[in-house]
Amino acid sequence: MLIKRPDDLPPSEITPRPLFEGRRRFLLTAGAAVAAGGSLWRGSPSEARAAAAKLGPLAPSPLSTGESPTAYKAVTGYNNFYEFGTDKEDPAKNAGLMQVRPWTVRVEGLAAKPRSFDIDEILKLAPLEERIYRLRCVEAWSMVVPWVGFPLAALLKAVQPLGSAKYVEFVSHYDPAIMLRRPVLDWPYTEGLRLDEAMHPLTILAVGVYGEVLPNQNGAPLRLVVPWKYGFKSAKSIVAIRLTEKQPATAWNKQAPYEYGFYSNVNPEVDHPRWSQATERRIGEFRKRPTLMFNGYAEQVAHLYQGLDLRKNF
Repeated sequence: MLIKRPDDLPPSEITPRPLFEGRRRFLLTAGAAVAAGGSLWRGSPSEARAAAAKLGPLAPSPLSTGESPTAYKAVTGYNNFYEFGTDKEDPAKNAGLMQVRPWTVRVEGLAAKPRSFDIDEILKLAPLEERIYRLRCVEAWSMVVPWVGFPLAALLKAVQPLGSAKYVEFVSHYDPAIMLRRPVLDWPYTEGLRLDEAMHPLTILAVGVYGEVLPNQNGAPLRLVVPWKYGFKSAKSIVAIRLTEKQPATAWNKQAPYEYGFYSNVNPEVDHPRWSQATERRIGEFRKRPTLMFNGYAEQVAHLYQGLDLRKNF
């Protein structure tokens, strides 16, 4: 059978071959997990929301955008979390297999007081607040998400980074029994920031969305959110945080270094090799809008990159 690609199908909508080939393996893995006693969430989005635990009281953040949030159904049902499948709808269908309690996060490396934190200890480090942030995906779509979380700086200060610490590496949970086994990426997923980026007030650890406990498909129980960078920089389901002197290797940079740089700041002047970054389409809208430098957070973060060539360090 010959399937002709429509002339108006943009490259950003075409799934790369390695991701496509990984789906069959994932479905087999998920089927085996269900047979072994696992369960997949099959309810409606409204039922899932009714089952979510509320968080609060929450203080509104002065750092929030004034834009209207994207619909709950899109925020929780249209995700990138390749460990649970490479289609945007796969994580919402399959991430229910992941157990998020108990959960421990190791904070290690160049710190005076490295230690492991239970997730409930982490929740006591700083008051939770709701921050409505823009989220920009590299494939030219975007959302406005009401995250619930606290500054990453609160966790890092608790372990007292050494003067030699220059970077922060994040490691995501990986369980081959329930997650994609094919090496679409180098599992476990890793990401990284400069220490000053990690300590910036805009950088948060999120534990919820829309005032509720973070759904598994959105990176429960703890994920990074860096609103001026592309969404893949925000590691999900974090199990380890490492303070390092050297720039850490990151998952997408290792997979495709000419497409995904370490910094990954939203920059409309630097195109992805396969599509333009000059415009974006907000989920729920049909029109395209101009992409904003640093995703609209230039006033707060541009000073971090003074003197840095943003085309070379993309």
